[in-house]
Amino acid sequence: MFRPLSETLSAWEADGIDTTPFRAGVEIAGHRYAGYGLAEMLPLDRVLVGCESSRIGAFGGFHHPDQGYRHLQMVAVITMCGPMEGRNPERPTLALLDLLRAYAHDCLHYGSRRRYVEVAGVPVRTQYGINYRRASGQSYSAADQRGSHHTRNLGIVMEGACDKEARIITRQAAGQFGVTEPSDVLGALVFRDVTGTLMEEDAGRVVDVPESEEQTRYAAALSGYEKGVNRRYSHFLEEFAPGEENECHTRLLAAMISGDVAALGTWLDERHGPGTFLGLFRTPGYFDPALTA
Repeated sequence: MFRPLSETLSAWEADGIDTTPFRAGVEIAGHRYAGYGLAEMLPLDRVLVGCESSRIGAFGGFHHPDQGYRHLQMVAVITMCGPMEGRNPERPTLALLDLLRAYAHDCLHYGSRRRYVEVAGVPVRTQYGINYRRASGQSYSAADQRGSHHTRNLGIVMEGACDKEARIITRQAAGQFGVTEPSDVLGALVFRDVTGTLMEEDAGRVVDVPESEEQTRYAAALSGYEKGVNRRYSHFLEEFAPGEENECHTRLLAAMISGDVAALGTWLDERHGPGTFLGLFRTPGYFDPALTA
């Protein structure tokens, strides 16, 4: 059952759950995002939260399959963190932090510059943030090799930038309200994940929950995302902005929202030589002629 985030929060509040950590986090996000040029946050009514699942053992959260932002519909589809068979979360504070991380993350997807063209009556996205795609389908940057610790893929860079920022906000909200890490293994892992405090050994930890296949899969998805997105993005910042990681991060976000890579490109060129952005990301076949039947 999916309901707008505004309704979900009101229902939780009516049942005695204090949603202040989430609402305070949204205020933090609004101030930070305005500094990057984002004029409007994702409306709460454009966020659908899943709960009251009819699936036995359903377990939700940021890493639930198929969760995320739908750019054509301009809707974020997310799930309640933890067991989803009820209307209210089993661990309200942890669920609110997970909700904040997901919302702050998807606000940046919502606010990133997009351009569409019509191809045979169908809208085709040719720009998203600082990433591009030809109408023929050719991507600007190539996928990273499987298992790589580094990235030259703009999709990974932008996803990593969105999540780094969302976790900074969530960590600040958690600290503001004195939220502490749960004592159980999966709860601690989820808390560290949403606040961006996962340790090196956490990313490779195998968590087996014998009584719940879904929770075991969730922990595996969390680990895979950390290694495939967040760690690669961190390595990218360390590689190309040593000592200036935060500056590069904020410039990336501003460029994603404006859709203009000029200032970011100049900043990178000053440190690594002319044509750094193109050299880092553009696949050699980007301008190859489109194949026709």
